[in-house]
Amino acid sequence: MTGALARALRWPRLVAGVIALTLAVIALDRLFPPPLERAETLSQWVTDREGRPLRAFPTAEGRWRFPADLDEIDPLFVEALLAVEDKRFHDHWGVDWIAMLRAAWTSARAGRIVSGGSTLTMQTARLLEPRERTIGSKLVEMIRAHQIEARLSKREILELYLTLAPYGGNLEGVRAASWSWFGHEPGRLADDEIALLIALPQSPEMRRPDRRPEGARAGRAKITAKLVEAGLLDAGRAGEAVDAALPRERHAFPARAWHASAEARRRAGPGDVRTSLDGALQGELERIASRRAGELGPQVQLAMMVIDIPERAVRAAVGSAGRGRPGGWIDLTDRPRSPGSTLKPFIYAMAFDDGLAAPATLISDLPKRFDAYQPENFDRSFRGDVTIAEALQHSLNVPAVLALAQVGPNRFASQLALVGAAPRVQGAAESDTGLAVALGGAGLTMRELGLLYAALGDGGRARPLVWQADKETAGPDGGPRRLMGRESAEKVLQILREAPAPSGRMPGQLTAEAPQIAFKTGTSYGFRDAWAAGVAGDLAIIVWVGRADGAPRPGETGRSTALPVLFEVADRAAHHLSHAGASGSRIASPRRTGAREALERFSDTGAPPEILFPPQNAELWAGRVDGRAPRAFVLAGRGQGRLSWYIDGVPCPLDDAGAPVWTPREAGYYRITAVDALGRETSVRVRVIGAPPA
Repeated sequence: MTGALARALRWPRLVAGVIALTLAVIALDRLFPPPLERAETLSQWVTDREGRPLRAFPTAEGRWRFPADLDEIDPLFVEALLAVEDKRFHDHWGVDWIAMLRAAWTSARAGRIVSGGSTLTMQTARLLEPRERTIGSKLVEMIRAHQIEARLSKREILELYLTLAPYGGNLEGVRAASWSWFGHEPGRLADDEIALLIALPQSPEMRRPDRRPEGARAGRAKITAKLVEAGLLDAGRAGEAVDAALPRERHAFPARAWHASAEARRRAGPGDVRTSLDGALQGELERIASRRAGELGPQVQLAMMVIDIPERAVRAAVGSAGRGRPGGWIDLTDRPRSPGSTLKPFIYAMAFDDGLAAPATLISDLPKRFDAYQPENFDRSFRGDVTIAEALQHSLNVPAVLALAQVGPNRFASQLALVGAAPRVQGAAESDTGLAVALGGAGLTMRELGLLYAALGDGGRARPLVWQADKETAGPDGGPRRLMGRESAEKVLQILREAPAPSGRMPGQLTAEAPQIAFKTGTSYGFRDAWAAGVAGDLAIIVWVGRADGAPRPGETGRSTALPVLFEVADRAAHHLSHAGASGSRIASPRRTGAREALERFSDTGAPPEILFPPQNAELWAGRVDGRAPRAFVLAGRGQGRLSWYIDGVPCPLDDAGAPVWTPREAGYYRITAVDALGRETSVRVRVIGAPPA
């Protein structure tokens, strides 16, 4: 009875034991899962919008480890890897017992370890959890291999191995190895490259081709022989693979668009990043920046941006002219600097919106004090009454301050802040911006200035800039905000298009293929910052020239240093986009044609020229002050074509910019005459007092 009862209870106990063991294994598996998270720490590729590599970023610990994707790896390499390392990879569950028994038998016969019999899954387990090569470690790897097989598909396991496999030094994974040793992705590999990439993980330091070329050559030959044995190579191809030259040194990973790539990576987070940058245009601008800065001096830095207005996509961004120059490691597109006069177009646009002015509205350019603030023009002369258009084209300071006083400086600053370009006013309360903001008395970054000029080119609608390609079609975060009215934006653009072109440059309206550029220059106080900002068709272009430490560069203005660079960038962008067949960005603006243009150009009707400064019967003080030279006066007027100026019938001298500058030689009365292109003239009589005798 007792024996029968014991036999009856045996099977339930056995089943219970199996169940308990199974539950224990499951519990242990859940409590001690394989450390797959190590594979989540990856290097990053940053590419341009077409997927062309710009820059690679290592992991935090300084390793190059990129995620492997079987679809982007040469299939012959994968087939060869399995043939050499794990023939039954798709048939086992982590441990190939046939290979293990064969390895044990051959090692026992040889008296040493000939082959470990590890599968790719077991090797992956060892890469995830490195440990000394012992029998205990092998057992742990076998357990971990089963855990990995239970969690991942065969494809995922193979990709995990190809992500973590060591290839010498700080190289891990087939992508890092292919780039470093061969200079390209592993999408297409030569026979000798395949053999070396299989040989290296077996002994990564002893087979490094840059330090152990003989070891690398021997390892590659050994793998080549195995590939012949597996039927993947014939004798001829194998011979060529064995004789092929080895890499002598590691290739550097791409390091283009240094600052822009870092910014796009910061915004995107983990994983490879496809930026909105145009790689070819970015390269052009980097070369321009380096060359132009070199021409300007060893301490000079240069930064620039090109923005696709319809998408608000950053197509190129150069943070400095080179990391070898002072301040070159700083991304100068993201540092607040004084914008000089580049904000004046937005002051006048808001005045247009408010109905305070129009392009043809006359405004006074005469000395004026605003409480304790008294602005003066860059050339320290005044032109009397001028139109708003003339004031903006010649960047006159007093009219801009007058306009800002009517618009309201705090309201102006608040409007800029609302669209994402808040001026930074040092030492001022948040509610008190001050009139000096009209002349650059506030800090803005190049990116913020780019946002504003992109809005100017888009009918006054402001949107955030886009740095990632996948956000171009989706649109940037946040909807458009109105900076100014569409009509006001168009008026300002037309005024800026008609501004005097830089020296040696034919006006865009007269050149069939030239970019039609609406531009504004700016120079900060003390010649610390030189700016040129503009809209060329569907592109907004911003250029800054200066020293990274903010030191002054006397005499260097936005017009003399930054504007030529802006025009060169616009030319290169037009050339690049036309040859690239780009359909998104239009450079040339529509040109007016037809009878109306002919009528404007050839009309012989209208009023005679008007002298704006000096006005009729003006008394002009021309005496010396504090030992300075006698005062000179810049004559100003408007009429049909270029005006010719005469003082008592004698032609008035012109300065380097072609402006009439008159220095009276003695006190007395003078007749000043302006003659337009049609021969019509206007004269005013003035009195000069205080001039020294001739």
